[in-house]
Amino acid sequence: MLYAGLDLSRKRLDVHVLDEEGTTVEVMAVRPDADALRTLAAHVFRYGQEVTAVIESMTGARFVHDQLEFRGWDVAIGDAVKVKGLAPLAAKTDKIDAWVLAELGRRDLVPEIWLPTPDVRAERERVRFRLHLVRHRTALKNRIHATLITFGHPVPVADLFGVKGRELLARMDVPEPWSSSLATSLAMVDDLDERIDACAKDLRALGADHPSIPLLLTVPGVGHILAYTIASEIGDIRRFASPKKLTGYTGLCPKVYQSGDRDVRGPLAKNGPKYLRWALVEAATHAARHPHYKERYERNKKRLGRQRGAKVARIDIARKLAEAIWHVLTKNEPFAPAGPAMPLVA
Repeated sequence: MLYAGLDLSRKRLDVHVLDEEGTTVEVMAVRPDADALRTLAAHVFRYGQEVTAVIESMTGARFVHDQLEFRGWDVAIGDAVKVKGLAPLAAKTDKIDAWVLAELGRRDLVPEIWLPTPDVRAERERVRFRLHLVRHRTALKNRIHATLITFGHPVPVADLFGVKGRELLARMDVPEPWSSSLATSLAMVDDLDERIDACAKDLRALGADHPSIPLLLTVPGVGHILAYTIASEIGDIRRFASPKKLTGYTGLCPKVYQSGDRDVRGPLAKNGPKYLRWALVEAATHAARHPHYKERYERNKKRLGRQRGAKVARIDIARKLAEAIWHVLTKNEPFAPAGPAMPLVA
């Protein structure tokens, strides 16, 4: 058995190959493209042994993983943060990183991450691209509002981009080049509206055949877009042994600093997919009005005060939704809260 450590950068893949005794067999660098990876696999296979490789999680790592696995390697993707915790280095170079990854693979100490299937990756790309377009549209709208404020134009309508708002914008006197910028921004907002609506239509159609989305739609606060987002970001629910495991994966739990009698809770860990956190917090905003969660939300909001109460109470509901989602998907049953949602009145 050979053990390969792969350190990926923008234009180069550093490779360090060890044998079972930890002796260096090969040290090289190749381009991270399909042709070079095919040549690399053939070059290492000339030793006539199976190859186990390790690469840190980063952009491009999955491409390297797929190319080498297709050619017979067993490639694990390691958690970059945990790898640094296992092997802190006094001197850090790409060659040293590749050797460290090879050693971790040889000693069976790789903090491996779960790799989504191609279907799950495609689902994630669809919802993430839609959110990317939404953020671009929001940035353009904010720029338009800022331009109007710059020239002292109040906005008396609730929706500046509705019918009355467009009429108001057409009457406003804004000098060049800001006038042209506003016209271009409005045209781009209209174009993004059409593309976002098309994305949402596709997600609804695809979600109709998804095994998890009909169940997720029964969870309070979860609509079609959020259901598709949550399903794609979670992937296989069986990889979470308990509701706490899923809640921890979301990154919505606070960091804990504990030593002896000292127990300090810090900010949110934010160690999971940011898109899953966004979807759960969005769902919590609507679920806070649901009878099952309303009393808990209002109690926490009041207890924590006006400044931060609503935000923290919403995060608490998001964690509760993550627990509910685990039960819904694991049991393959619709959302059904235990016990009465509200106190019974005699």
